[in-house]
Amino acid sequence: MKYFEKLLIANRGEIAIRVMRACRELDIETVAIYSTADKNALHVKYADEAFHVGEAHPSKSYLNMERIIDIARKSGAEAVHPGYGFLAENYKFAKLCLDENVTFVGPRWKTIKAMGSKIGSKQIMRESGVPVIPGTEGGIKDPEEAKKIASVIGYPVIVKASAGGGGIGMQIVNDEKGMEEAISASMRIAQSAFGDATVFIEKYLVKPRHIEFQIFADEHGNAVHLFERECSIQRRHQKLVEEAPCTIMTPDLRERMADSAIRVAKASDYTNAGTVEFLYSNGNYYFMEMNTRLQVEHTITEFITGVDIVKQQLAIAAGEPLSFEQKDLSIRGHAIECRINAEDPLNNFAADPGKIVRYRSPGGPGIRIDSGIHMGYTISPVYDSMISKLCAWDRTRYDAIKRMRRAISEYIILGVKTTLPLHYAIMNNQQYIDGNTHTHFLEEEHIFDTLERYTRDEEARMQTLAGSFDQGKKVAAITAAVNTYLQQKNG
Repeated sequence: MKYFEKLLIANRGEIAIRVMRACRELDIETVAIYSTADKNALHVKYADEAFHVGEAHPSKSYLNMERIIDIARKSGAEAVHPGYGFLAENYKFAKLCLDENVTFVGPRWKTIKAMGSKIGSKQIMRESGVPVIPGTEGGIKDPEEAKKIASVIGYPVIVKASAGGGGIGMQIVNDEKGMEEAISASMRIAQSAFGDATVFIEKYLVKPRHIEFQIFADEHGNAVHLFERECSIQRRHQKLVEEAPCTIMTPDLRERMADSAIRVAKASDYTNAGTVEFLYSNGNYYFMEMNTRLQVEHTITEFITGVDIVKQQLAIAAGEPLSFEQKDLSIRGHAIECRINAEDPLNNFAADPGKIVRYRSPGGPGIRIDSGIHMGYTISPVYDSMISKLCAWDRTRYDAIKRMRRAISEYIILGVKTTLPLHYAIMNNQQYIDGNTHTHFLEEEHIFDTLERYTRDEEARMQTLAGSFDQGKKVAAITAAVNTYLQQKNG
């Protein structure tokens, strides 16, 4: 079924291509936008049409709402898919689309606004009976007030930006001596990053698991969940490895957490795809936030359920009811996603932009690569450092781990430092293999102690593979030249 004639993708890179792939299977024409830095990017070439949106800096291009809507009008696009990041959770953009009679592929703007406030969303959850981490019920500016609250809920506590995400502005406070400085720093960062200095505090869970539920809700009152993903392995509060399902999940816990996730959706009048994020610690789970968009790690949910999440997004945005009920969904096997970034794990994950001089992605059964780069592509310092999402699926978790190891061993990326060695180290860590993960896994497991050796081994392996690849290209070129000569000779 064709839900729209033409769709504009207000994003770049691998997520733009992911949306375009769904559109191509649905016979929907696609419109790409590109900044000056992305003129020759893969998503530009993949789309049916492409329009220059502005200069390299996101504020001049991928965040330029008026320009994007103008391109939608000029191209004749009926709908806009925001992907993730950039404008995906910007309620003003969703409202602008509505005002301009362009369908926004996502929830209503009022829902985005309500759930975009960590303080406001937690108040909605409290009223709906969803467990929430103990903390302040509103924004806080006075360190003395914060100290009083912290003394009640107990240290350590964490200071967070209300409008924030991705760990930006978070400050952990172990005792009242550090409270004043933490609040000041968090407010300063929040104002700079989000234009909103509001911060709040909550109880800091020392070694929790990060578990999230994928949900869908349509315009007809139907809501389902597509089970859970665990995203506990992180750096600087940003995810590195995700897997589905979660290793500690029991039928009872899944039922309770899923019920909470559906309650979140109904309480927020949600439509389209979304993710309800929880922290789990010592047998209890707590609502953390809701991501009102497509998630980076939607890939592994697609692997274990067989549901194309982007196609469902488009169907719901077009007013269609969900094409399945909860009873139709089941978990099939296990899937893992590793985010491959152009970063140096041995240098505090510093970004390492630059030109990719050798690139060859893995393949074979159960392997999926979502990427927007290629050999010769230059990773810009202006945008996120993600190179690709490497996903592995198999019937059991251990088989999926072994398959991921194999895929990493096939991956060739030369020219920039990457997180591939780190992922290889994680896949060979016994605690990870046993499923004992939490949000401080990298530090607790001393992964970095072995990483230098893995990094050396990986670089040497890739150089060897790249050499074989180059030799293979030479042989292929010589063979082609000989065949051409023989064809001409035999006339």
